[in-house]
Amino acid sequence: MAAETTTETKRSFCRFCHASCAMLVEVEDDKIISVKGDKEDHLFHGYTCIKGRQMTDMHNLDTRMITSKIRQPDGSFKDIATADALKLAGETMKKMVEEHGPHSIAVYCGTNAFQNSAVLGTSYAFAQGVGSRNWYTSVTVDQPAKVFTTARYGTWMGGGNAFTESDVAMFVGNNPIVSHYSGGMPTSSPSRGLRDALDKGLKLIVADPRVNEMGKLAHIHLPVKPGEDPALLAGMLNVIFAENLYDQNFVAANVDGVAELEAAVKPMTPDIAAKRAGVDKDQLIAAARMFAGANKGRVVTGTGPEMAGNGTLTEYLVAALNILCARFNQEGEKVSAPMVFNPLMGGPKKAQVAPKMPTFGDGFAKSRIRGLGVLGKEMPCNVLADEILTPGEGQIKAFISIGGNPEIAFPDQQKVRRALEECELYIQVDPWMSASAKRADIILAPSMCLEREDINNVSDAFCEEAYAHYTEAMVPPPGDTMDEYEMLWWLAKHMGIEMNYPGGAASMDACPDKVTILDLISEGSLVKPSEAKADAAALERKGAAITYADRHPVVGPADPDATEKFDLNAGEMPSEFLDYASNDPVENGFDFRLISRRSKHRYNSNGHTFPKLVEKMPTNPAFFNPDDLAAAGIEDGAIIEITSPTASIFGMAKADEKVRSGVISMSHAFGDSEAGKDDVMTKGGSTNRLIVDDKWLDPITGQAMQSAIPVRVSAA
Repeated sequence: MAAETTTETKRSFCRFCHASCAMLVEVEDDKIISVKGDKEDHLFHGYTCIKGRQMTDMHNLDTRMITSKIRQPDGSFKDIATADALKLAGETMKKMVEEHGPHSIAVYCGTNAFQNSAVLGTSYAFAQGVGSRNWYTSVTVDQPAKVFTTARYGTWMGGGNAFTESDVAMFVGNNPIVSHYSGGMPTSSPSRGLRDALDKGLKLIVADPRVNEMGKLAHIHLPVKPGEDPALLAGMLNVIFAENLYDQNFVAANVDGVAELEAAVKPMTPDIAAKRAGVDKDQLIAAARMFAGANKGRVVTGTGPEMAGNGTLTEYLVAALNILCARFNQEGEKVSAPMVFNPLMGGPKKAQVAPKMPTFGDGFAKSRIRGLGVLGKEMPCNVLADEILTPGEGQIKAFISIGGNPEIAFPDQQKVRRALEECELYIQVDPWMSASAKRADIILAPSMCLEREDINNVSDAFCEEAYAHYTEAMVPPPGDTMDEYEMLWWLAKHMGIEMNYPGGAASMDACPDKVTILDLISEGSLVKPSEAKADAAALERKGAAITYADRHPVVGPADPDATEKFDLNAGEMPSEFLDYASNDPVENGFDFRLISRRSKHRYNSNGHTFPKLVEKMPTNPAFFNPDDLAAAGIEDGAIIEITSPTASIFGMAKADEKVRSGVISMSHAFGDSEAGKDDVMTKGGSTNRLIVDDKWLDPITGQAMQSAIPVRVSAA
């Protein structure tokens, strides 16, 4: 008689991207059978995206690696027990530290590492235990200015206005409908959230070189030229100053450096700004009045403007708009992002400016490369390849990549490939034989999201409720796989180092369970993960999310002796804008600007292995305005060569009237270093091959220009 099968539906949340959509997971005999949205979850209402619905394939595809591998002398890979691989790697790195010092070890956390709620905290504890400055994450690939540099102008302790309570919202180069964690909107069911807000009267302004999904719904769409966001934003500030539209009472009480900013943007009149930004003057003026005239709202940006060469300047001008118009929560209002599992940023929530917190510069560790240094806690990814390739004291000898794909994510692809191949010990944690895994000495096979416990600490930043989701493992991990935090613990064990977290030291006698590590990482949070785990297990709807409404912070009054103010004249600003305004560079012979775009069928380098996503988007189309294609004599669907001052890639031309003239729009993180003309329809072109990591840099963060790349096109 055949054994009886057991089918069960369990509650969890998706970890394909940072949105953490609530999910129902159907399990049969310890195997994932299907996933779907949880309609009973009051935030997500059953919403999932096409990427998240690939969870079944993600866990069950036969191309998934469930055994770790080690490179052989002939270049092939051989299976190795994960425990043995970790012992070998740990003992090797211990010797490297003894011979070359602690900075010889580097750790990188890519996009997928963020989906494991214990990895960032544990990898940082590991790097600190080693004593290495070389801790990297994908944040410095695409958005270093947003996270690290705006803090020097000042931070409002009560936080910014909530999207759901806003009268106006302006999105500069980001598209939350497709990229749910791009900022400015709650991540839960973004299309529904935007539609509801518009029905309540929200005014929507979108600045983007193409009419993206947000732009279609905007009251004002500003088709800004790639890389010219500072001109647009400064033109709006010019109007706001000229017409006295800013909150003069708030500014007088809380802001310094206003005169310097006003003087800097005064020459950037609407006529001049509109011409340089490539937008209609009247629309620019209307956008300034619409934003400043509302009661609540915010300007937010995405990766596009930050990757376009002036990321820090753009974020400064965005911060200035929000500061001048007082886009902050005031005393008695709820904090817009309570962040259940993250310690309260900036301390208590008060209606005042926080003391300045330097995040880089003097007192921070420096790279050996181009004088760049630590931004917050992490070293900028733009120096990693050179840190591996450059001999001398402090050279990286061992590199651990977790949940990332540096070969197709980092700028200067050929250099990155060379660095990965020449690194003495390159360890890639990866369930797939990715472009980067092919270069590794050891590939460690991780368990995947539905096979482990997690909390929704990544989506916390954009959740407007005290919403906590603790998920148990849905099925046991297959083969010889292991949770990444456990891998790091074993490496530390074999190296003889300790790992210290905000909540204290982890035991090095036996590997702690997941909830213990999560408690250590989340020390000082509104809810301890262990408490949320127990509460979720006791629910009638076992494993569902919980809203801790009684713990939602409220903005308190300012301290009677509070004197701190925003400083719009801090650092290199606004003099950096004056340099930008006086320099309008032209790349002769390069008629187009190639911009990055988000796709609903990929999440950076994640998704290229899943059949249904590949079927929907088998290649990386190069989207053009139809008039540009006609002028270039290129047919829709033709294979073309795209050439920058550095290199060439191939792509399939695709007509799209939503793209402004002079622009090519392609997704980031496709293909690999071997992609060429013959396989362009199956691999797609990798745009990071078109750029280098030591030219066209943001002058402050050193971030390479990865959007607004000057290119020309020709038939292939």
